Amino acid sequence: MRILHVNHNLHPILGGGSGQRCFQITRELGAMPGVEVVLLTLRGGLTRERREDLAGVEVVSLPTFNRRFKVPLPRYRLVRRLVRDAQVVHLMSYWSILSAIVWWTAVRLGRPYVVSPCGTLPIIGRSRFLKRLYQAVVGRQILRRAARVMAITQEESRQLQSIGVDKESIAVLPNGIRPEECRFRADREFRRQFALSDAPFILFLGRLEPIKGPDLLVEAFAELSRERPGLMLVLAGPGGAMRGQLERLARTRGIEDRVRFLGFLDTKRKSWALHAAQLLVIPSRREAMSIVVAEAGATATGVVATDRCGLEQLDEMGAVITVPADAAGLRSGIGAALRDPQAARAMGERLQTFTLDCLTWRAISLRCLELLRSVQAQPRAT
Repeated sequence: MRILHVNHNLHPILGGGSGQRCFQITRELGAMPGVEVVLLTLRGGLTRERREDLAGVEVVSLPTFNRRFKVPLPRYRLVRRLVRDAQVVHLMSYWSILSAIVWWTAVRLGRPYVVSPCGTLPIIGRSRFLKRLYQAVVGRQILRRAARVMAITQEESRQLQSIGVDKESIAVLPNGIRPEECRFRADREFRRQFALSDAPFILFLGRLEPIKGPDLLVEAFAELSRERPGLMLVLAGPGGAMRGQLERLARTRGIEDRVRFLGFLDTKRKSWALHAAQLLVIPSRREAMSIVVAEAGATATGVVATDRCGLEQLDEMGAVITVPADAAGLRSGIGAALRDPQAARAMGERLQTFTLDCLTWRAISLRCLELLRSVQAQPRAT
């Protein structure tokens, strides 16, 4: 079976969740017997490490006109050949001119295609006018004419249905992890490298940007720190302008000596951080299922998350604690977990069991392959 995967940005940081999901599923499918995967992407996000990790996969990268909006240079004959030679096309990004070009080509050639919005469907953040224009001109057609649409959570499935996608065409495939990338543990070395004391800490892992809610966590920690004078807050992730804002907030609240910023962590050090933490906190204002919750599961680390993260199933299982997306809710949830360490450990163990059974990229990729095979003989009408 020959599959064409399409994602505009595979950069390990700038590509976000959709780039990571595409990379991991492409890598898994590319190693399976009888499956040939071609990956079409844009040149700016394709690092040397990504190319090396995708050995065995044919990777085609297009140059772009514009760094921010990632408009590809015209290579229609190449795109047409890739689509023509594929048995099914998988669009693994939504707000993308590249995806729109490949979609138009697939429709003209009668190739079946599947879409994974990867949790990006809500019109939020930058470029809202352009997103509304894209949605009106091509976005809804891309989704409604797809053979199948893959949602990450039930919440995303409901979002798709609200804009007219047939419920029967939607399949839910969550994000996952590679368990071997979470096996690294070296608590003392982690603390030494980042000059952390032996004090217990709660951990944030993610980009320091408003949608991820690190400001809500700093506010919650400021209140919680009065009750727990020995507790630290560690924020790990690429920063940008918001890091300065968070540092000023910590100073204003008088907790600057108890908040540490580690910057971006590679795979090994991220595993170190999760193993060493008392809790992982996901304070997002809006997010599809966070990959980091599965990484916490692999390390049996307890998780407190807002109710905007698509974790309803895990909450019902008692595998995470979900709270309202505000400082008060976070403070309450973190405090409850810290007051009962035994219950927090049991919660982490339940999350670990579910993660290793259901949330590995291998298991998810096998389900993805089943769906792609099911639409292989269903070309869409032109």
